[in-house]
Amino acid sequence: MSRAAEREAVRISVDHVCDVLVAGAGIAGIMAAIEAAEAGCSVVLLSKGETFSGSSFYPGTWGLGLIGPADPSDRQDLAATIREVGCGMADPAMVETFVDGISPAIERVRGMGVRLRRAQSSEKEFIPCFDHKHRDWNGIEFASAREVFSQRMDALGITRLPHCELLELVVRDGCVCGAIAAEGDSLRCFGCKAFVLATGGYGSLFEERLCTDDVEGIGQALALHAGCTLVNLEFMQMMPGYLSPAYKTIFNEKTFRFTQLSHPDGSPLLDAETEKLLVQRSTHGPFTARLGSKLVDLAIFRACLADKSGVTVRYQETLRQNPPEFVKTYFDWLAETKHLTMDDPIQIGIFAHAANGGVRIAPDGSTGVPGLFACGEATGGMHGADRIGGLSTANGLVFGGKAGRAAAVFCRQAECPPVDVLFDLWHTPAPGQPLECLRAAMTRAAMIEREETGLAAAEQEVTEMQKGLAKMPGGAVRQVAESRRLALRFETALAILKAARLRRESRGSHYRSDFPQQDPEQAYPILVKKTDSGTTAQFQEGWQG
Repeated sequence: MSRAAEREAVRISVDHVCDVLVAGAGIAGIMAAIEAAEAGCSVVLLSKGETFSGSSFYPGTWGLGLIGPADPSDRQDLAATIREVGCGMADPAMVETFVDGISPAIERVRGMGVRLRRAQSSEKEFIPCFDHKHRDWNGIEFASAREVFSQRMDALGITRLPHCELLELVVRDGCVCGAIAAEGDSLRCFGCKAFVLATGGYGSLFEERLCTDDVEGIGQALALHAGCTLVNLEFMQMMPGYLSPAYKTIFNEKTFRFTQLSHPDGSPLLDAETEKLLVQRSTHGPFTARLGSKLVDLAIFRACLADKSGVTVRYQETLRQNPPEFVKTYFDWLAETKHLTMDDPIQIGIFAHAANGGVRIAPDGSTGVPGLFACGEATGGMHGADRIGGLSTANGLVFGGKAGRAAAVFCRQAECPPVDVLFDLWHTPAPGQPLECLRAAMTRAAMIEREETGLAAAEQEVTEMQKGLAKMPGGAVRQVAESRRLALRFETALAILKAARLRRESRGSHYRSDFPQQDPEQAYPILVKKTDSGTTAQFQEGWQG
């Protein structure tokens, strides 16, 4: 029997109809749901995990850092800095919309009653990473956000469906009008007039990741299937995190200038010249090829490849005696939640963290596919090759709200959703093994050190694994869901590898050891599309970034 024939199609009746269906319950999805509901729409918010989940509510840190313009006169500088830090890969129109929307979005959540921490000093630790000056720094506390947003969603009558996993978008005549999801042992079919994709990035495609496991890249693959374009996939933030004792806790980069780094045998990790770069390395969290401090990250990464126990960190006495305010906040949180102090030796490595690219959207969150909107880390365009610290949360607030409002407007002229959907029912036996192989291939080839031989080998390996996935007809719902998720992960991983291979230069978070310099001839974003011949990657024509 051919693989194409190994399918069992079932017709599933739509069991819930709403105006706006939102997938993903991080900060972007929650804001989209609230804005759509306040516009008078009936809204369903579904998520694979808990309602407050994804990178937004990652438990490896104390809360959500958030920055915006210091005042109206600062907007122009912030926009220019985003474009500069993004190495020309951020869409200027998206950047302008983004910057103009941050302060109103901050006031919006503050007005709702969400508790925001404010910087109490002008210490340099409060300058956002990759930035050059102080901005309006705020910190959204998890507990306050959960309480306030929950109350608001309840008051608006938003239907929340945690542990309800998106499997497929329903497309009719080129318009997205529903979705298939798995909830426990049941398949559910939702009809909607507009759909908001807020499923997050693709960090869990890697072995070591500072994100929850539901950040798996399925939204990007589903968007490709629906006809969307992906942009800037090769630009992903990789950063240090704890390997032990508090595994997957984010390492505070501000402490780098107070550290001594060593191999597990006690020998120094860095030579004398590289050790001087620790001061520069303390100014930014993610890895970047733009700065000399990249040598620190590369040393950590190579050490972890040689010995998975990681790099040992010890803090200097000067940090214990007079810690900066920002660092003290971090260690207070670390002591309270992880029971760790500055005296405890830790082992760190390089982890996949957050995507800078994803579904290409317009300033209102539309994707170019009727009925389909997207927001948050699932999207790209407002960021570039590097991203200023605190703008991920701002992205979720601004474009989550815009996507929700635009989806509500679209509902006014949308047709009624279908009454039933034909769904291919199949499963892959033992999907856990190919997933681990996929993660291993992505870790070897697509972490902070990339080169043609490794990328080509990984693309071939992933392609062969994808073609070799057995698709057996039928299966229990949980098997079907896990298998669909695996297949979508393979598609997103291949899209990333294709983009990384095409960009034969080093730019921001994308470092090619075989092309270590930035090439002005490649100053164009890479677009990934799905065509009849497969997934393709190409530089964007007519770009004026």
